[in-house]
Amino acid sequence: MTLWRKLRTDTSMLKYLVFHALVVAFLVSSPSNLFAAQSDPAQSDAVTARLISAEDGVAPDAGTISAGLHLDLAEGWKTYWRSPGEVGLPPEVTWDGSQNVAGVEFQWPAPTRFRAFGIENFGYSKEVTFPLQVKLETPGAPAQLNGRVNLLVCADICVPEQFDLSLTIPGGVGIDMASAAHIADAAAKVPNATLAGFAPGTAYLDPDQTNLTVTATSQTPFEQPDIFAELGQYTAFGAPDIRLGDGGKTLWAQIPILSADEDMTNLTVTITDPSGAGTFETPITDTPPRAPFALQQVIPGVSELIWIAAVAFLGGLILNIMPCVLPVLSIKLASAMKTAGSDLGRIRKGFAMSAFGVLAFMWALGIATLIARSFGLSVGWGLQFQNPIFLAAMIAMLGLFAANMFGLFEINLPQRWTTALAKGESRGNYAGDFATGAFAAVLATPCSAPFLGTAVAFALAGRAIDIAVVFTALGLGLAMPYLVIALRPSMISALPKPGRWMVLVKVVLGLLLAVTALWLISVLVGVAGGLSALVVTALVVLTSVILWQSKRVPAAVLVPLLLLATLAAPMFTQADRSTSASEAATLWQPFERAKIAQLVAAGSVVFVDVTADWCLTCKANKALVLDRSAVSGALANADVVPMQADWTRPDPAISRYLEGFGRFGIPFNVVYGPQAPEGIVLPELLSQDAVLNALREAGASLIASSEG
Repeated sequence: MTLWRKLRTDTSMLKYLVFHALVVAFLVSSPSNLFAAQSDPAQSDAVTARLISAEDGVAPDAGTISAGLHLDLAEGWKTYWRSPGEVGLPPEVTWDGSQNVAGVEFQWPAPTRFRAFGIENFGYSKEVTFPLQVKLETPGAPAQLNGRVNLLVCADICVPEQFDLSLTIPGGVGIDMASAAHIADAAAKVPNATLAGFAPGTAYLDPDQTNLTVTATSQTPFEQPDIFAELGQYTAFGAPDIRLGDGGKTLWAQIPILSADEDMTNLTVTITDPSGAGTFETPITDTPPRAPFALQQVIPGVSELIWIAAVAFLGGLILNIMPCVLPVLSIKLASAMKTAGSDLGRIRKGFAMSAFGVLAFMWALGIATLIARSFGLSVGWGLQFQNPIFLAAMIAMLGLFAANMFGLFEINLPQRWTTALAKGESRGNYAGDFATGAFAAVLATPCSAPFLGTAVAFALAGRAIDIAVVFTALGLGLAMPYLVIALRPSMISALPKPGRWMVLVKVVLGLLLAVTALWLISVLVGVAGGLSALVVTALVVLTSVILWQSKRVPAAVLVPLLLLATLAAPMFTQADRSTSASEAATLWQPFERAKIAQLVAAGSVVFVDVTADWCLTCKANKALVLDRSAVSGALANADVVPMQADWTRPDPAISRYLEGFGRFGIPFNVVYGPQAPEGIVLPELLSQDAVLNALREAGASLIASSEG
């Protein structure tokens, strides 16, 4: 019993015994059958293939033969496992024309994970033998194994191979030592959960099929495990998040689903580890398994968290001077003018409350992120701008504010509201200041300032404490101008005294708000279609005209108009629109993640631009860099394929692509090429030199042409 337990956990001892058993069989075999049992090789530049057999002959009454398909792959080439990953094809063999063969069981050694072009693939490199268990129709009779092999091999390019192999095994006895060693070694690598000591746990599939969570146990601690899931023929998985517990004997893994099959019912899991490999079926339950508890998984390193908090603070501070925050600056100026004649205590408290409004919005955004993530929803920076209701509400609000700034009307509250607010003002009511700060933070989220992408990615991919710290630091950076004035309210005295110049300032602020509203209308065109944007704009204009012409508008008329303007966006959304306004240029190809590998394998350089109509930083990159002659000329090169991923509308494929790079916001640009198959990630704010240098680094032909 002790020896059996040792064999189950020590595969090297098992292979040792198998090898010596074959040696003994060889020594007692007939000396007349000592020739190697293998087929003539089929050869190409990438691979050499042959059929091999452990037996030189079919022994009397033998019902099976141990054989193998042996592949010797050239340096840098690989082929695929039965579940190849996001792209690729597994080897296929047909045995038509074989003689005295009732069936062939094709076995798969444990695979290795390959990553290229941001894509996960599973397979083999250098050398692999697929064990074959050949069942004979007539035991003891000679057999001929004829196999037609279809194989995809890949390096910088992918080449489909097809070749015919034939192996004749006459009657007799004898062992081919070289072939037997290859087959025994390959058989030891075929996953066997019993020998490895692995046992399945449970699995949980997210309702929106974005993640699969799997658990398993081992009799001995895992060392460096990897996990491969199979759930339908066309389901592709990304790199897993693996955590160990119970002294390393419990495994918990969350595996992102990159593309889903229609049939996702039978789950097979393969776990590989230096101690062995095992494959088993795992039941899918309705309850997500809990991750093993580890202190470092709850509280990250203090130094790392402090560093990322500093980066987030700097990103929030820079947001104040980004082009997309011009409306925010106008609101700040309006607030400053409003308080210029007040006492310093009122100014201090008002600006402090505005800063609190910024922080409150950031905290609410962090809580919403945690809630959305708990339901398996995609999370990202600025995703609310993909929602037509949110856009319509913002358009209505900015449109009315702009009209008010132009002096078309004054918003006067009912007398009893005014009296209540006056009493509240005397008690220090600062609701308006709070709303100003919160509104500023809302309008800042379409931007991705320098440093902001790193901080947000760290938070959204991390734990609850990461989200809390990063969003707080981000809010403090964005609120810093408010906090500075709150600390030194005397700075307000530097503003000019109130006078006629304020009319001009109000007009300028109104123009800024109107321009922002027009920008949001263009975003709504991309998200919900032109009809929806037209209806929302018409209703906002109608409301403004009514307010302009009527001294007193009943709330029973005004409120329904504003609600109708907000709800008109989803009501008139053109669901059949397949493109947005940003896709008008013919230079760009639509984003296809799987196509990137094919293009690079063919020698092309691929420039991926993830953008959206609501991303003003993306617009700035386009106008200042991508559309300039030097860069646009390089993108028009025959060796370069510009590929655009439009995230104006929600797109799970783009969300998963960004998450693969640890990104949750845009702009995002990456360059692939023969010299950079993993991709060269560019900074959020592009420069001509950064783009051109990445293109040259990724493609050898570009380097030569630019230098020549």
